[in-house]
Amino acid sequence: MDAPQQSDARPVLEGPDIARVLTRIAHEIVERAKGADDVVLLGIPTRGVFLARRLAEKLEQITGRATPVGSLDITMYRDDLRLRPARALARTDIPGDGIDRCLVVLVDDVLFSGRTIRAALDALGDLGRPRAVQLAVLVDRGHRELPIRADYVGKNLPTSLRETVKVQLSEEDGRDAVLLGVREPAPTGEK
Repeated sequence: MDAPQQSDARPVLEGPDIARVLTRIAHEIVERAKGADDVVLLGIPTRGVFLARRLAEKLEQITGRATPVGSLDITMYRDDLRLRPARALARTDIPGDGIDRCLVVLVDDVLFSGRTIRAALDALGDLGRPRAVQLAVLVDRGHRELPIRADYVGKNLPTSLRETVKVQLSEEDGRDAVLLGVREPAPTGEK
């Protein structure tokens, strides 16, 4: 299945905006976690991992301590495995001290239906027992299908179902931006 085509994508966040919202989220984490002593950041591949690493750097600037950061592959926990083509497994990398009794902050780029986060919670349950789990996302675009909400949001971006949100990060895409586009209708095969 080909990815839907996107036309006339326009930036809603650029590099400086993304840096600013990550700084704000880092400060919010420190405030809510009362210093962030037991925080572990787990990014959801692909772009969530890069965002988690950036948040860890900002937390270190604020607290003066390194924050453990890792990645959490949710591929085998997805509820759409049989509906979509096979996908490559990403890497799960849990910090050496584990996640038991820690405040785990899951980090992802876009919160949409909530199904990715549901899968992440299932995967997390197989790895340990955190004290609490929170969610940080760069963009919340709405349209939830499950009762999941983010604790930390870079930008709330109400969208229609015809719109697409594409996050680009320099580590993967060569630039930092959040693009809003309109999904092209699928070809019908009629002439």
